[in-house]
Amino acid sequence: MVKVTFKPKNIQIEAKVGENLLEVARRADVFIDAPCNGNGSCGKCKVKILKGKVDSKKSHHIKENEWKNGWVLACVTKVIEDIEVEVPENESSCMKGMKIEDLSSPKDREIFQRAINKILENGMEFRSYVRKDYIEIPQPTLDDNISDWDRIKRSIRNDLGYSKVFCRLPILRRLPHILRESNYKVTITHIPRGGNRTTIVNIEQGDTTDRLYGVAVDIGTTSVAACLVDLYEGKLLAKASSGNAQMQYGADVINRIIYATKNNGLEKLNKAVINDTINPLLRKMYLDSGVGKDEVIAFVAAGNTTMCHLLLGVYPDYLRREPYIPAFVRSPFIKASELGIDVNPETFLYITPSVASYVGGDITAGVLSSGMWSSEENVLFVDLGTNGEIVFGNKDFFVTCACSSGPAFEGGEISCGMRAASGAIEKIVIDKKTYDVKLDIINSKKPKGICGSGLIHLIAEMMIAGIIDRKGRINRNIEHPRIRFDENDIGEFVVAFKEDWDIEEDITITEIDIDNFIKAKGAVYSGISTLLLSLGMDFDTIDKVYIAGGIGNSISIKKSIQIGLFPDIPEEKFSYIGNSSLIGCYLTLMSEDARLKMEDVANQMTYIELSAHPGYMDEFVSACFLPHTNIERFPSVEKIL
Repeated sequence: MVKVTFKPKNIQIEAKVGENLLEVARRADVFIDAPCNGNGSCGKCKVKILKGKVDSKKSHHIKENEWKNGWVLACVTKVIEDIEVEVPENESSCMKGMKIEDLSSPKDREIFQRAINKILENGMEFRSYVRKDYIEIPQPTLDDNISDWDRIKRSIRNDLGYSKVFCRLPILRRLPHILRESNYKVTITHIPRGGNRTTIVNIEQGDTTDRLYGVAVDIGTTSVAACLVDLYEGKLLAKASSGNAQMQYGADVINRIIYATKNNGLEKLNKAVINDTINPLLRKMYLDSGVGKDEVIAFVAAGNTTMCHLLLGVYPDYLRREPYIPAFVRSPFIKASELGIDVNPETFLYITPSVASYVGGDITAGVLSSGMWSSEENVLFVDLGTNGEIVFGNKDFFVTCACSSGPAFEGGEISCGMRAASGAIEKIVIDKKTYDVKLDIINSKKPKGICGSGLIHLIAEMMIAGIIDRKGRINRNIEHPRIRFDENDIGEFVVAFKEDWDIEEDITITEIDIDNFIKAKGAVYSGISTLLLSLGMDFDTIDKVYIAGGIGNSISIKKSIQIGLFPDIPEEKFSYIGNSSLIGCYLTLMSEDARLKMEDVANQMTYIELSAHPGYMDEFVSACFLPHTNIERFPSVEKIL
């Protein structure tokens, strides 16, 4: 055995000789970003060997001067003796610095209210399914000596009208003490089950009927967002968000599914999303709001189908194997105590229903919040994130599909790509004559990399300026310091020179990066096109386009059309609808009618498996150009070029 010390936190762990350094870090709970799950393709797991020797492979992701100074990729490095390893700060802190909507801007409040109004306009009740009632129970005597449980059931029947009352063992265990300590004056929190049935999920001393809370959580592949809600007023009392701690096991669902098949992999992924992501967010919200965890009695979560499996600790591998069968699409109500989620242990967790292996509950929640289920117009719903999901329809029908866009929209598989965190370049303008570059950087004066919205801007600007052709190849006829080629004739464009910005290395985009991004945008466009073709429709039939997902608020519709991400239709048809998954969870938390509507939405959706559609591959190949092989599909771009 040898010792491995991770700096700067001085975390030390023993490792076997020959053990993979990335796996050692994972065992030590040291976060090292690994979007590709350790197959050596992304180059994001760079660490520096400060002391000792390792057995490592030279990679094109490691520059010559970095290699000489001890930098290696953790995923292709074996431990052979005692070592000290420096984990760069931007890796260990990337989860905390992610730019995620705070839900508090006027625009976000407007989006929330629009979703609420849609529920009310359709005659639905906006009231939580959880109830809270104060009851005063007659104290026992020698003449009235029935049991505590029978006594409370009798009072509920007489005062509230429920003849069938249920509870679980933890409530029963609390009854003898809480009744006597409160002089038989208690508040019960209960969930009516239809008719005259109800289930008690909490019991408190005295009258606490003014305090009733719930939590809505959107579990994204890359980020997790949550809000704490007053179930009486519907008010957002607190909000919190962070990166999904599962990121260290891969940027996309396929890599995480593969990791789940490894020894203890599923357990680690489950722990990462609950213990290391959701529970810290809950504790932050409790601290911010003054709400106690035992007062939180309702919990709604949404995520893609893989995230839902990993949240519940259900083996997910068959999701990625033909014929792509999930273990479940609708989960039973589950108690918080079964998963160790930091709310009242008797709280029932509701997981929004999925549709198929790659269209999850985050999409059904998003469709609910969008209101397209009541629309007379044809609406295209596109969720842009680590996965790309598309829904098309109106009040009469829905068709849906998922496209394998990969992590490029989150900066994955891009050499200088990064998630939308502090230091990420999110907007780029290139002078067509001088090739000078202007940058918009998130919360920083110095750039660290380029996020998804920045990549869309950059590739569009490079195409318009003639720096790249429609295949994404850099123009060999341009002589300029920003354009250079390596020994293998792979071109790159310098977005930010290290001397100009006082940073360690130039920030560049290579032809390989551009090719990866073109494939990602091509997957989305061809998914939209194939979905419409399956219905015998074309882009002219689209009345509205709703863009959801973390990247949506920052991207330029104009630039997205220019690169061929979206069809060339009038920009006024596009609108951004925020974190539609979280808003859908909120609606479900606040309205039983909304929850039932979402169940109907999930049942209505017809899933199209793109890989089995005869025209999909032709559409995809055609879409892997800027903006498209058939330039006539993009008349606004044709004019510019």
